[in-house]
Amino acid sequence: MAEEAKAKGNAAFSAGDFSNAVRHFTEAIALAPTNHVLYSNRSAAYASLQQYSEALADAEKTVELKPDWSKGYSRLGAAHVGLGHYHDAIDSYKKGLEYDPNNQGLKSGLTDAQAAASRSRAAPPAGNPFGDAFSGPEMWAKLTADSSTRAYLQQPDFVKMMQEIQKNPSNLNLYLKDQRVMQSLGVLLNVKFRTPTSEDMDIPESSSPPPAAAERKRPAEAEPVKEPEPETMELTDEEKEAKERKAQAQLEKEQGNAAYKKKDFDAAIAHYTKAMELDDEDISYILNRAATHLEMGQYEECIKDCDKAVERGRELRSDFKMIAKALTRKGTALVKMAKCSKDYEPAIECFQKALTEHRNPDTLKKLNDAEKARKELEQQEYFDPNLADVEREKGNEYFKEQKYPEAVKHYTESLRRNPKDVKAYSNRAACYTKLGALPEGLKDAEKCIELDPTFSKGYNRKGAVQFFMKEYDKALETYREGLKHDPNNLELLDGVKRCIGQINKASRGDLTPEELKERQAKGMQDPEIQNILQDPVMRQVLVDFQENPRAAQEHTKNPMVMNKIQKLVSAGIVQIR
Repeated sequence: MAEEAKAKGNAAFSAGDFSNAVRHFTEAIALAPTNHVLYSNRSAAYASLQQYSEALADAEKTVELKPDWSKGYSRLGAAHVGLGHYHDAIDSYKKGLEYDPNNQGLKSGLTDAQAAASRSRAAPPAGNPFGDAFSGPEMWAKLTADSSTRAYLQQPDFVKMMQEIQKNPSNLNLYLKDQRVMQSLGVLLNVKFRTPTSEDMDIPESSSPPPAAAERKRPAEAEPVKEPEPETMELTDEEKEAKERKAQAQLEKEQGNAAYKKKDFDAAIAHYTKAMELDDEDISYILNRAATHLEMGQYEECIKDCDKAVERGRELRSDFKMIAKALTRKGTALVKMAKCSKDYEPAIECFQKALTEHRNPDTLKKLNDAEKARKELEQQEYFDPNLADVEREKGNEYFKEQKYPEAVKHYTESLRRNPKDVKAYSNRAACYTKLGALPEGLKDAEKCIELDPTFSKGYNRKGAVQFFMKEYDKALETYREGLKHDPNNLELLDGVKRCIGQINKASRGDLTPEELKERQAKGMQDPEIQNILQDPVMRQVLVDFQENPRAAQEHTKNPMVMNKIQKLVSAGIVQIR
């Protein structure tokens, strides 16, 4: 749209980015080639870049398209002044005043052009009227003394430019676009230049053309340079009405926000609805109404508004953050309505889509919470103790037939139906042990004990796994812990006996070299054994056992020390003869 490109040009001009302003105005002209204001704006931008020939061409086009528009002649006069065509500039300003006799910008421009013409006639011919300003050491002294140019002297490229201008004042024309040079020229001439700005592109001010760039004035005669400013697009009645409707819509939105904060939700919805009717090109009104419906528990209405916001936002190419907000809000409403695990699926999908539009931490948290809630509901929905017992019995049958993989499958299904069935964990641990999957078996055995600390079968399963892993001291501890709950359990008593036999075998030195080497290697991987060996006290104890029998005798009276010694013996690290 030409209006959009023009607005971007105005913004660039206000920011002092005149090159981009020219580019945007050019795009606008391509879309609206008969709009005289666009040529006027581009003429002002060209003039700011000191490209006065291009500024003149656009000013002439402006006058051609709308001969009765006084601003066109103001642009025309400014371009002529920039090119040094003072008499043409005077004619242009006078022509503009015929259409608008009271235009202060034209009057000011005419006065400046007439003054510049007079000075031009009086000025002696020379290669450059500013030559004297750059001659001698006085130039460097002035630049050093002025706070606005002192810092420039620390910049090598600036110093080089100034040296080139000193050698040949005509070189000044090569560097006029550099603001530092212009600032320095002002200091040397005792003239204060200002860069062109535009305080408000929507309400432009009248402007007058700058005095001739090459004209030198005494301090008493110096005047600030004025640059042309872009014009606003002339609005049709329809455009004016649309602008008023947008302003009214914003007012309704603010009133809705105030009502929302007061929890007067019905009034808030009324205001947001009115704003939507006045301006259908801003989806924030729809999103605000959706938020109000969500707060009121009207989830269906909230979802409808969110869908509408997404659809309209796509059409308007709205900010991705707005689209993401609508999707997140819809997901929140769907979560509020969820009653079963499947109800969370569309909510999760909404959150995922929102994250593809804009990755927001709040949306990510909502997604994680929804996935967690769905998983918990799935477990609750799948819970069925009766079916769990059936699956466990099937697993028992396969276990008796020594079909352990099939048994594991049924025990796993049983646990899905009833995650707190210690018997199923115990039986699956036995299967894993038979299959040699000792870490999995150990994990299931520990789960048994966690769910029911008095379940002796759990201790038996854990001890058996540890025994097969040749962790005899740990297995012994497990069996003894189980006996605290069931002192007469034959399986636990047998486990204790077997563990002690293996430990004593190491103490007696009855292990083969291969067995000793294997047990030592396994023991050295045990963090507990590593800690014992790194303990300075225990290292001294071991030295005493070898070199100081009397001290060793005292150590045997300490139960903690002997317990650690026993662990080292069981691991094959230490042998007692």
